Formats: sequence, structure tokens, C-alpha cells
Amino acid sequence: AMQEHHVTVGEHTLPLPKPFFVLATQNPIEQEGTYALPEAQLDRFLFNIVVDYPSETEEREIIRRVTSPSKGGVSHLMNAEEILRLQDVVKRVPVGDHVIDFAAKLARATRPKDPASPDFVKEMVSWGAGPRAGISLISAAKAHAVLRGRFHATTADVAAIAAPVLRHRVLTTFTAEAAGVSSDDVIQRLIKTLAPREELVV
Repeated sequence: AMQEHHVTVGEHTLPLPKPFFVLATQNPIEQEGTYALPEAQLDRFLFNIVVDYPSETEEREIIRRVTSPSKGGVSHLMNAEEILRLQDVVKRVPVGDHVIDFAAKLARATRPKDPASPDFVKEMVSWGAGPRAGISLISAAKAHAVLRGRFHATTADVAAIAAPVLRHRVLTTFTAEAAGVSSDDVIQRLIKTLAPREELVV
């Protein structure tokens, strides 16, 4: 569905409306009854967002709302046409060649078999990001820039969104796991190693 923009049930093919998006949830503790997605499918997701425990204030609010007789309302922010228009705006954001170079180098540096990858990647990474990662880095960097009121993307935007874009595309080795090194650790170390031009913007 994510690539073909349609789903097939039996002999029937159904086109998906525009815009659409796919969410998948994964519980890191209780895996019974669930199946890990293969790497080829994981690569189709733009982001891997880590949802941690809520803060104390958030947790109190969750308890208050769930145990309250009143039902929370949902606010309508924009319609489908407005979302598509914003997507078009993001696509039109200019990106310098040095930003594309940084995204490509960052993605390629995660591959342990690439001659240019650092030694720590060869030791800590079993499988790196594919070509779709570079596309995702630039697309997300453009959106990151627009959300901050800028209409050009920088290497800082790429660095800012690198972890959610790459963490599910970078598989660590047993050596890394034993040392407590996560894919996020590898990504942050790569960013420091490659040293983007602009200062990180968050």
C-alpha cells in the first residue's frame, strides 16, 4: 500500500484516497502474537518514532481524562486538500547540493561494507540504510525546515531528523548490543564524524 497506493483483497484492487498514511506499532517487551516486520518493509516507513513513558504531568492528565465521564473532543485542523497543498510546498523547498551530499554520505556511512564507512560502523552495524534512506532524509529535512518557518533545508535539518529516519534502517551487531550501543548512538556518532556545515537547528 505504501508504495503502490492501493490495496488488494482477493481479486479486488482498491485505490487509497489522497492523502493517506500508514502507522505500525511495536511493543518492545511483549511480542507474543505479533511478528517483526522484515527489513524491506521497515524501509518503507519514513520515521521510527520512539514513544517513551509519559511525564508525571501527562500521566496525571491521562488518568483524569480516561476516568472522567466526559468525552474528549477532536479538533478539525485542516482538510485533505490543505494537507496535499502543504505536501506540495514541502516538495518545492530548495536544497543545496552540499545538503544532498551530506544526506547521501550519512546514509552510505551506515553500511558496514562501504569502503568509506568508519571503523566503528564496520564493528557495530550488521546492516545499513538503503537508497530510500537518502530520499527520506531530504524529504524530512524539507518538512523540518518549513515547520520552523524556513524555506530552504540545510544539513542541520538533515542532522535533526536523522535518528527517526535511520534508526529502523540501521541494524546493530551483537557486539554493539553487548556494549549497550544502539542504532541511535551510531547515528549520532556518524553525524559528529561527518560534521555538517550548519549548526544544528532544533
